[in-house]
Amino acid sequence: MIKRAAIILAGGKGQRFQTPNGKWQDKALAELRGKPLLVLAVESVSQVVDEVIVVVNEEARKTEYGKVLAAFDAPKVGLVTDLKINGLSGPLVAIYTGLKTVEADYYLTVPADVPMLSQRVAEYLFTKIEDSYVAVPMWPNGRLETLLMILSRKVCFSITDLLCHLERSHPDDIIRGTLRTLFVSPLGDIKMLDPELKSFVNVNSQQDLNLLQPRQGQGSMAANLRLNIGEPPLEMIPQLLEASKKRGKKEFFESAEVFASYADRLERKKLHFWAALSREHQAKNLPASTQQNKEAFLKAAKNYKAEAKIYDQNYCYILGERAKSDASWCQKQIK
Repeated sequence: MIKRAAIILAGGKGQRFQTPNGKWQDKALAELRGKPLLVLAVESVSQVVDEVIVVVNEEARKTEYGKVLAAFDAPKVGLVTDLKINGLSGPLVAIYTGLKTVEADYYLTVPADVPMLSQRVAEYLFTKIEDSYVAVPMWPNGRLETLLMILSRKVCFSITDLLCHLERSHPDDIIRGTLRTLFVSPLGDIKMLDPELKSFVNVNSQQDLNLLQPRQGQGSMAANLRLNIGEPPLEMIPQLLEASKKRGKKEFFESAEVFASYADRLERKKLHFWAALSREHQAKNLPASTQQNKEAFLKAAKNYKAEAKIYDQNYCYILGERAKSDASWCQKQIK
C-alpha cells in the first residue's frame, strides 16, 4: 500500500512578519480566524496523508509548538528539529530531515505559513505526479511554489542527502536534481478545485493576514507541463557523497579526482545540473587560480548555462535564472 506523509516546514525566522521596533513574533503562531497558522496547516493536510511531521529549527520551538498543537486539539503530528549538516539551515535541510524521519512513498511539503491549502488540491497533486519525481505548482511567469511540492522518496531522499552535503541551500535544487518534474499550473484544474486559489496564500507579513491574496504572475505557460530531461544518476550518488566527505577530511586531491571522473560521465549523458555540480566541486578541491581550477569552473559554468537553456525553452524561467546565477558565480571564481 502506498504511504503518504506531509512535512510541515516551521523553522523560518519570519523576518518580513516583524514590525519595526516591536517584539519578535513567531509567525507560525500568529492567529487567523481564531487558530494559529501552524494548526491550520496541520489540519489542511491531515486528511490526505497517513502521517504528518513538523520540522523546526530549535528545541525550544519544538516544545512550544507541541503545547500549542495540544491546546488546539490538532491532529496528531511528529515534531523534530533540523539535522545538523555542514552548518546548513533553511528549508532544504528541513525537507531532508522530514524525509529521513518518516519513511513514505510520497511526501507533501508545506510551509507553516500556508494555512489554507485545499485538501482537494493536495489530493490532486498526489494523484497527478505519476511517473515524475516531483510535482510543483508553477505560475505562468515561471515562478514556483517551491516549498509546496510532492516528492517521490524513490529519488528525492538520496538526492536531498547529497545536496545538503554539497552545501546547497535552495530547495529548488531538488527539482533540478531529480530531472523529471510535473509543473502544475494553478490556472488549470487547480483553479476549478480552488476557484479563489486560497491554497497559495502565503503569509509573509502582517498585512498578508488581512489580504489573504495568493501571488500570481502573467506569462506564457498556463497548462501543466511534464518535463523529463533525463534520469537522475542515482548509481553515482554514493560515490559523489563519499567525495564530498573526503573534502571534509581535507583529502582535497582525492575528492577532486572523484568529482572530475564523474563529471566526465555526466557530461557525456548531458545531465547538465549534475555535471555542473561535479565540476564546481572538482574546482573547489583544487588550489585557487591554478589552470585546472579555472578549467573546472569554466566547465561548470558551461553546464549550468546548458541547463538554463533547457528551462528557458520550457518556460521554467525561475529555474533558468537559478542556473544562470550558478554559472555567473562559477565564472566570477576565475577572475
